[in-house]
Amino acid sequence: MRDAGLEEAIRLAGGVGALAQKIGISQPSVSNWARVPAERVVAVEAATGVARTTLRPDLYGEQPADAIDEVDAARAAEYALLSALLARAPDAEFLARLAGLRADASPLGLAHAALAEAAAATAAERVEREFFNLFIGLGRGELMPYGSYYISGFLYERPLARLREPLAQGKAVAVLGFRPADPSGYGRLIMEGDRLIAIREHKDASAAERAIPLCNAGLMALRGDAALAILDRIGDQNAKREFYLTDAVAVARQIGLAAAAIETEEDEVRGINSQGQLAEAEAVLQRRLRDAALEAGVNMVAPDTVHLAADTKLGRDVVIEPFVVFGPGVVVEEGAVIRSFSHLEGAHVGQGTTVGPYARLRPGARLGANVRIGNFVEVKESEIAAGARANHLSYIGDSTVGAGANIGAGTITCNYDGTAKHRTEIGEGAFIGSNSALVAPVKVGDRAYVGSGSVITREVPADALAIGRARQVIKEGWVTRLRGLTSAGTKKPK
Repeated sequence: MRDAGLEEAIRLAGGVGALAQKIGISQPSVSNWARVPAERVVAVEAATGVARTTLRPDLYGEQPADAIDEVDAARAAEYALLSALLARAPDAEFLARLAGLRADASPLGLAHAALAEAAAATAAERVEREFFNLFIGLGRGELMPYGSYYISGFLYERPLARLREPLAQGKAVAVLGFRPADPSGYGRLIMEGDRLIAIREHKDASAAERAIPLCNAGLMALRGDAALAILDRIGDQNAKREFYLTDAVAVARQIGLAAAAIETEEDEVRGINSQGQLAEAEAVLQRRLRDAALEAGVNMVAPDTVHLAADTKLGRDVVIEPFVVFGPGVVVEEGAVIRSFSHLEGAHVGQGTTVGPYARLRPGARLGANVRIGNFVEVKESEIAAGARANHLSYIGDSTVGAGANIGAGTITCNYDGTAKHRTEIGEGAFIGSNSALVAPVKVGDRAYVGSGSVITREVPADALAIGRARQVIKEGWVTRLRGLTSAGTKKPK
C-alpha cells in the first residue's frame, strides 16, 4: 500500500515505469516502494515537482525551532568535547574543567571518568608535547583522526574544509580548482560568472575549452541529500565510455541544482604523472617538512641539504648539520646532534646523543641518552644504553651495549653465520679494544676488558680481561739474513 506522497509522484511522472526512468533506477525497485525512501526524496522531488514535505512529511515536516531531541543534544555535546580535545592541546584551565567531568556506569560514563582522572593527574606542559607528537608531528602526527587528512595534512589552506562552505550555502556540488603552469591532461572547469556549469575532461574538451586555465584538482564535495540523485544520473556518453564523477556538475544543473568552484594553489594539489613531477612534489614536501621542523625549534645549519621523511619526529633544540638523510621511522629526542653525511632509518636517538659525521643508523637502532656514535659507525637492530660510545669505524649489529661501555675503533659484532643472526651482549662499563671481533652469540660482562685485536668466541666474565690473538714473536736479525739470501738468489730464512 503506497502512501499519498508516493502516489502523487507516480501520477505526475506518468506511471511507475516513467518515474523509475526519470530517477535512473529499475522499475521493480519503485514497484516495491510503500513510500519514497529517504535517499531518493531529492531525486523524486526534482523529477516530479512534488515537494519533499509531501513525499516524506516525517522527515521534512515543520517542527518548532526549539524542538531538539535529548539524544541529539547529548550527541552534539559529545562531539563538541571531542572537537575541543582535537583542536588544540588543552591548557591548564581546560584540564581543570575536564577533571570535573561527571560520570556514570555506562561505557561512555566510564570513559568520562578515565578522562577526568587523566586530566587531574597531568600538567599542561606535558599534554602540549604529547599533543604535538600525536596529532601534529613533522609532516604528520602519529594519529590521524578520521576524515581530517585534508584539514591537518599537507593541504595547509584546508581546501576540503572550504568545500563545505558552498554546500552550507545551498549548492549541491562543490569542486576544488587550480591554475597549473602546464594544464595539459587536466579536466577544465567551465564557468558562467561565478557558477560552475560543467567539468570537461581533457580528451572531451574543445580547443576553446582547453584554453581555459582553471582546472579540476580532483576533489569534489556533494551535499548529502542530493548525492544519490546526482550519482544515479551519471552516464558513460564520452570518448572513453566511462562513468565520470566529474559529470556530477552537469547532472546537478540538469535537475535544477547548483554547483560552485573553490580555487587553491597548485602546490596543494599538483598531479604526479612522471618522474619529473614526482621530484617537484617531493621538493614541495621537503620544504614544508623543513619549515615545520624549524618552526618547532629544530636547528638546521643548511636546511636545503637535509632530507626528511613524512613521519620524522625531531625534538626541540635538535641540531642537524648539512647533508643528513632521514628515512622512515626516525625519532630524535631533544638536544641531540646529527652531524653531516649521516643516514638514519627506523632509529630512535636519545636526548643529548651525538651521531656522526658519516654514521649510519639502520632499522632497530635504539640509542639512549648522551650516547656517542662517531664517524663510519653502523648500528643495526641494537640497543645502546646511556653514555656508551662507539667513536669510529665500527659495526654494531643485533647487540645490546650497556651504559658507559666503550667500543674501540674497528670493532665488529659478527652477528651472521651464513644462516641465522645471533646476538652480542656487552655489559655496563665494558671496554672493547680496537680492531676486535665479537663472534655471536657471545657475552662480555660488566666492566670487562677485551684486548685490542682479539677475536672473542666465548663469554667474558665481569671484571675480566680477555685476549684472543696469536702471541707476538720477534726474530732478531731476520731482515738482515733475508737481504743476504735474496742477493745470493737463495730461499728466505725461517
